[in-house]
Amino acid sequence: MQTTSTTSKAAKDPPDTGEIRSQLERILASAEFPGIGRSAAFLRYVVEEAIAGRANRIKGYSIAIEVFGRNESFTQDDPVVRIEAARLRRSLERYYLVAGHCDAVRIDIPKGGYAPVFSYNTAEVSKQQAPAPALVSPHAIGERWWNAKGPLLVCLIVALATIAIQLTGDLISTQTLRPQDGVTPERPTLVVAPFTDLGDGTNAHLYSAGLTEELLTALPRFKEIRVFGRETSKSLPPDLDLSKVRKELGAGYLLTGSVRTAGNSMRINARLLDTDDGEIVWSRDYDNNLAASNLFSIQSDVAKRVATTIAQPYGVMAQVDNANPPPQDPGAYECTLRFYAYRSELSPAEHAQVRDCLEDAVARYPGYSTAWAMLSIIYLDEDRFKFNTDHGPEAPLQRALRSARRATQLDANNTRGLQALMMALFFNRQLTEAMRVGEEALITNPNDTELMGEFGTRLAMGGQWQRGADLLDQAIALNPGGGGYYHGTRALAAYMLRDNSTAVREIAKADMQKFPLFHAVAAIIYADAGMMDQARRAGEAFVRMRPDFLPNIVAELSMRNVQPADRDQLMRGLRKAGMLVPSGEEPTAITLSASDLQPR
Repeated sequence: MQTTSTTSKAAKDPPDTGEIRSQLERILASAEFPGIGRSAAFLRYVVEEAIAGRANRIKGYSIAIEVFGRNESFTQDDPVVRIEAARLRRSLERYYLVAGHCDAVRIDIPKGGYAPVFSYNTAEVSKQQAPAPALVSPHAIGERWWNAKGPLLVCLIVALATIAIQLTGDLISTQTLRPQDGVTPERPTLVVAPFTDLGDGTNAHLYSAGLTEELLTALPRFKEIRVFGRETSKSLPPDLDLSKVRKELGAGYLLTGSVRTAGNSMRINARLLDTDDGEIVWSRDYDNNLAASNLFSIQSDVAKRVATTIAQPYGVMAQVDNANPPPQDPGAYECTLRFYAYRSELSPAEHAQVRDCLEDAVARYPGYSTAWAMLSIIYLDEDRFKFNTDHGPEAPLQRALRSARRATQLDANNTRGLQALMMALFFNRQLTEAMRVGEEALITNPNDTELMGEFGTRLAMGGQWQRGADLLDQAIALNPGGGGYYHGTRALAAYMLRDNSTAVREIAKADMQKFPLFHAVAAIIYADAGMMDQARRAGEAFVRMRPDFLPNIVAELSMRNVQPADRDQLMRGLRKAGMLVPSGEEPTAITLSASDLQPR
């Protein structure tokens, strides 16, 4: 009877402080719990407050101040705590479904509040039960066997079911990642036209360009709409034909607008149009006083309000808060706009100018997360593209990693910061960690084509060519104006998957004559397709533009995490194209990193 009493107490009494803290650390260390973002800080804060006896003080206001760095002016109109609490609950549910289904202690945050509840896991507690030492019937023996072994069997069944679910999910996600006819029709699709500048003054164009950029950052965070990327947006002509938007892009909606400034007054007009018939679905004016408000706070606020209004009809209420808005400095903010221009052309001259601009921006505004992220990618390009290498005490790859970590420390959900961290980890040969960051970033920002294309590239180069190709297909569908780098990367993936027709089609769309490794990829694709004249010309152009690459082939391959089988396949293609690949003690081959085809 003593055993029954102990078991009853264990099942009824809450876990002690030591057990709760051990369970907290177990959750935070698990690969099934998001280590990037705010969930970890949120969970640690509420657990520690509850352990300290202050559960009744855990409110949205205190969380906003203590966890998310809000000031005392925080109000319930700011949805950050509600949104992050919902994410945290989902993360805990997933953890206990997968990794924690047999943990001894449960930590839950019931809806309706933010205070955690601690309890013993029923299945785990029941494993401690022992059968009474008495003569029993065969039926009772079966009952005793279940009491003793059943919970273990339950855990095994759950584990096997989880594996099956994950495998099924992988198959489903692989299928759904492939767009049908260019754009998946399940979700409403939107393209953003550059906002028109109707003002005067030296900064008038910057206002409209900045607002467009803010919208292209805010809108893709809504998971149930699809938003075309910034290059597609920039390519739209002023006299846009709505029928072409629907016919050529497949977008059902167009967001357009204007920015008018006169003195200290600013009026922003935004309109949502149905591309089928040109009907104005929604329109709104926003009036602001530049003398009374921070310019970039206005841009950020208007972008969020527009994004929320557009997304609400489709049931999406999630909104990622920007904890570190850009500084009130047009020069510093313009650096980030110039970064995208540089990534579109990938010129050494522009690289140097943008690097100087961003270094000056972070020196004056060290809390500017996006500038740190972009500077990380600029530093990375010093190494992988050999652009304006600064031979200082710290190598470019180390500067890239340090800057990316700084960006994510300032704002854990910054899309460019997560992208930069993934890239820096990848080229520092921390492949597993790079992929983990990429996965988390894609969950947070599922429609960001810049991130999608880059993560697809990293997956492919790490050996997951099919999934990388699927993500690149999505990026191309959502941002067909994104430039040749998407197509160049997709061509390489098709070659590795032995899909010659797709490889030839995509490399023709890339047409990146100024970038050496474009010619190397073209050479192996044309050689594999039997187009030997084109293959030889491309190979000659590559060797002429990058004579240093082949002599340093082993180092180039190592930096790009190339898998042995992939090296062999690329080596055969290069030799077939007529290029001489140095032989060594180990079989080596050139890898043509898809990143080298991406001026992003």
